[in-house]
Amino acid sequence: MPSSSVFVVAALSLGSLVAALPTTSLPRSQQAELYKRQNTTAPASGLTDVDILQFALTLENLEGAFYAQGFSKFPDSDFMALGLQAADVTNLKSIATTEQTHVTTLTTAIAGAGFKPVQPCTYNFGFTTAAAMVATAGNLENIGVSAYLGAAPLVQMPAILTVAAEILTVESRHQTLIRTLAKTAAIPSAFDTPLGVRSVFSLAAPLISSCPDGSNLKITAFPALALMPMPAMANSTSMPVGTRLMVQGTPAGATNCAFSNGGAPGGTIYVAFENGGCAVPQGVSGITYMHLTSSVPQGNILTDNIVVAGVQVLNVS
Repeated sequence: MPSSSVFVVAALSLGSLVAALPTTSLPRSQQAELYKRQNTTAPASGLTDVDILQFALTLENLEGAFYAQGFSKFPDSDFMALGLQAADVTNLKSIATTEQTHVTTLTTAIAGAGFKPVQPCTYNFGFTTAAAMVATAGNLENIGVSAYLGAAPLVQMPAILTVAAEILTVESRHQTLIRTLAKTAAIPSAFDTPLGVRSVFSLAAPLISSCPDGSNLKITAFPALALMPMPAMANSTSMPVGTRLMVQGTPAGATNCAFSNGGAPGGTIYVAFENGGCAVPQGVSGITYMHLTSSVPQGNILTDNIVVAGVQVLNVS
């Protein structure tokens, strides 16, 4: 059961969020246009603040369902068999509680502003073992951190940005807890990595079987980027710099492998895509996102228009 302080923080955040959003009794078909006219500095992405909140709710719904299904499928003893103590399992389960609080906060705020919140989808997490669930949870929390970082520059209203930041820091705590319990580096690098909305959706889409009518976001996943298996690393949780990655198939127009990492100049390092693959470059460490691109942009800043395929999540040692 969450403590009263959690509810106080959630209530304060919710109040700020509701106050920041436009309230309207117009039909839903007119609400978005009204919001766009009010938001004269809407970003080039075409996403309004409400769109961004809906996207955040989509991810929080997915994470909430992930933990609810996983903890109902695997008993505590399965997690303790991984070497976790009873207190560790309790801490792991606390993640589910906070994710549900995020869902409630975003849902209530969006509805209170006169918009219809996106509804939970049907998911296919492919649960097999408690160990696999913990590993997937680590990836989901990494993606959550990157999603909030990537969305931050798109948010127009300071109050909404503040609430998003409040959620971001908790997602980061989730990430560190899971990495610690899994006995991997708690802080894999000095920087976390922002990830664009379309890239985040490309990572989430394979876990979504279907969504209710009206809850399908107007976001298209990138063509999938699949890597050839690396038997020598089958039991490893990370890969060293210099590892050669071979891509399944030959994506049309691919000229470069793009490795996005918060510590890289411009955020991304580009390596020539040759003979069906490329090597992990110097200059990246920790959680790194790989795309295939059609060019190397000025300033090394990755944009959706040059992405040919993606995304792969790499853990670089």
